[in-house]
Amino acid sequence: MNTCPCGLGEPYDDCCGKYHRGAEPPSAELLMRARYTAYVVGDRQFLLRTWHETTRPRALTLEEDQNWQGLTILDREGGGLFDTEGVVEFRARYVAEGRPGRMHDRSRFVKVGGAWRYLDEVS
Repeated sequence: MNTCPCGLGEPYDDCCGKYHRGAEPPSAELLMRARYTAYVVGDRQFLLRTWHETTRPRALTLEEDQNWQGLTILDREGGGLFDTEGVVEFRARYVAEGRPGRMHDRSRFVKVGGAWRYLDEVS
């Protein structure tokens, strides 16, 4: 994989790949992008590791037939270097069972021990 699926246009290894290998994303948006990319590449461990412990599922099943097509960040609130909370609104496109679909979500992130974690979906 050359270009990272997150949409920033950087090589995967220099972009979300470094987070999948253990580096911590410095913002809620970068964690959102790395989590999207983890769904694309099937990195279940990263998804579980970056899920807040109070809302993390015991197990995570990734849809084998879901082919992620692209991510668009629509809005962000907080989630920066000096924040402790942030919300990232996004739209992700996919194809499943030959049919196109879209996921639209407002995800809430919190900083725990200096590391961003996905908490939940907000309305």
